Amino acid sequence: MARRLTRQLTTGNGQLTLNICHLYPDLMDTYGDKGNIITLVKRCQWRGINVRVSNIGVGQSLDFSAKGGPASGWDLYFFGGGQDRQQQIVGQDLQKKAEDIKCAIENGTVLLSICGGYQLLQNHFKTLDGKMIKGIGLFNANTVGSTTRMIQGLLIELNPELKNQILSIYPDTRYQIPDTRLVGFENHSGKTYLESETQPLGSVLKGSGNNGKDGTEGAVYKNAFGCYLHGSLLPKNPHFADYLIAKALERRYGIVNLKPLNDFLEWQAHQSAIKQTNHQS
Repeated sequence: MARRLTRQLTTGNGQLTLNICHLYPDLMDTYGDKGNIITLVKRCQWRGINVRVSNIGVGQSLDFSAKGGPASGWDLYFFGGGQDRQQQIVGQDLQKKAEDIKCAIENGTVLLSICGGYQLLQNHFKTLDGKMIKGIGLFNANTVGSTTRMIQGLLIELNPELKNQILSIYPDTRYQIPDTRLVGFENHSGKTYLESETQPLGSVLKGSGNNGKDGTEGAVYKNAFGCYLHGSLLPKNPHFADYLIAKALERRYGIVNLKPLNDFLEWQAHQSAIKQTNHQS
């Protein structure tokens, strides 16, 4: 606790506020995905950055100004994973929010989506029993259900452009990032295939990733990211967490230099997860 309090008291970043929209937290929150929200909130608080989290569910509007916030909307969306039944419910409601979300991404808003959330942001998801769940087409990709369960640790190397951006943003206390890889846990039977020029989040080093065949994992469009990395992702990948925070603040405040944190424990968790993943059969 003392280590955390020291962070908060000594790393103030001025009167900045990060506005987070957590999409469908009651239906789309499997395998610890809520831990990503907790990580974003705590890493901001340790720096003296204010955070406001709004939970938006089925039937609720994405009009942030109507909820007392600025008309420019949220700075970061988070969309976790869920089972097929939940995806069908959420998929129908998401169509009503599609234009608002896509407009936000075009204007620099950051989005992180995991597994089921990632699939619903694609063109469509065809379940194993043939049901077609329409996505919103943010990512030019499609998912098809399969009989293969891809359940294991997942280790990826970030795509080169994203890696370079993170290297320039992540303020490790030693001013040198120990590792640019992302590690997490995948559990999905849907196989995702990227279309045309869609960029992957990274390349698979261990695990299955998008489909277990082409070596890709996740998708990137502007500041929107989709992936299969549960576990949750951000607590043991502090460099990616800080990248998302910095990009989300940038849309409202311009370039923000985040104060460094003592991420000794986070990097221990990162390396431990990689070790376990590398030793899986």
